[in-house]
Amino acid sequence: MDAPQGHEKNADQIAYWNGPGGQRWVDRQASQDILLRPVVDLLIDRARITPGEQILDIGCGSGATSRAFAERTGRTGHVTAVDISAPMLARARELAPPDAPIDFILADATVHPFPPDRFDLLASRFGVMFFADPAISFTNMHRAMRRTGRVTFACWREPRENPFFMVPLQAVYRHVPKMPPVGPDEPGPFAFASAERVRRILTAAGFSGIAMEPCNLSFDMAIGQGLEAAVKSGIQMGPASRALTDQPAEIVAAATQSVRDALAPYAKGPSVPLDGAIWIVTAKA
Repeated sequence: MDAPQGHEKNADQIAYWNGPGGQRWVDRQASQDILLRPVVDLLIDRARITPGEQILDIGCGSGATSRAFAERTGRTGHVTAVDISAPMLARARELAPPDAPIDFILADATVHPFPPDRFDLLASRFGVMFFADPAISFTNMHRAMRRTGRVTFACWREPRENPFFMVPLQAVYRHVPKMPPVGPDEPGPFAFASAERVRRILTAAGFSGIAMEPCNLSFDMAIGQGLEAAVKSGIQMGPASRALTDQPAEIVAAATQSVRDALAPYAKGPSVPLDGAIWIVTAKA
């Protein structure tokens, strides 16, 4: 599959999401869609989509949000779903109903020539934190918004507020060196954790009326399938999976046992719920 042409600063992210990183999401698509469904529900509630709207879904991945948005905008509306990951978009196209009002586009939203004044809603579930220079990216997307348009997206808050990520990662760190620290302005899952930074980026891009709603959620890492399913989720996705990249089998096995030990106290029957903390960001175009 071909990777998209993009902004030169986004080259590392394009390579990652068209390589093993993107493939992991494809392999775990069904589980991740269930796991992150509470976030989609929040987005739908806060976005207040009405039939006939034109929606821009940024970082659509395997299309869970795109399908949910399409159900609400209906046949008179349309969803333009954009991602830099060819393997994830291939899965999204497979899963979308053939008559769904969705176009899946392989593109870098930083530079893609969106039609101007087209969209009523710019939305995203964890897809906007990976731009190298997000002010440039959001400026490009702002041009595509109608003057009456709005923004609704989800992003993670600080790592320390997210045991969902940090419990598995700290268990893995008993066996592997800690990953180099990521700067507060570098792309990554927590790049939009700072409300001040998000406000600065969106304001510079031309948006106004910016609101940051803190939402605390519980994520069942086992999706109702027991502790071993939660362990698999913990080591295959998120920061813990990156920390284990290229580690020998014996290290992975030892880390897996540590993740199992760390998650076991959270088990409640077939579920293993851990707390997660996100922002729901809203703004006006």
